[in-house]
Amino acid sequence: MANLERYRPLVQEMLTEYSHVDFSNPELETELIFDTERDRYQVVHVGWSNKRRVYGCVLHLDIKDGKIWIQHDGTEGGIANELVDRGVPKHDIVLGFHSPFKRQFTEFAVG
Repeated sequence: MANLERYRPLVQEMLTEYSHVDFSNPELETELIFDTERDRYQVVHVGWSNKRRVYGCVLHLDIKDGKIWIQHDGTEGGIANELVDRGVPKHDIVLGFHSPFKRQFTEFAVG
């Protein structure tokens, strides 16, 4: 429970920072989706660009069993490294976008 109380505001703060991207396009917006009851968090781009529909998940993180699960990471530097820089131990970060078999070869938790 201690991890949950620590990780919830950290994840929300980080995703909020990612949502402040300025596209200089009034038809494109970044949405923050926080389901604090189930601990599901996303940053999504929604709108139009050059008469084409834009919809895409940039980041999707869940908190499950005291660990931060990265379900999708569309960032350049990798949000896992940013979590580590902010004090989250690697054994509390799961790269959910990797198969369970592949996770054992990373520096992070397997699940």
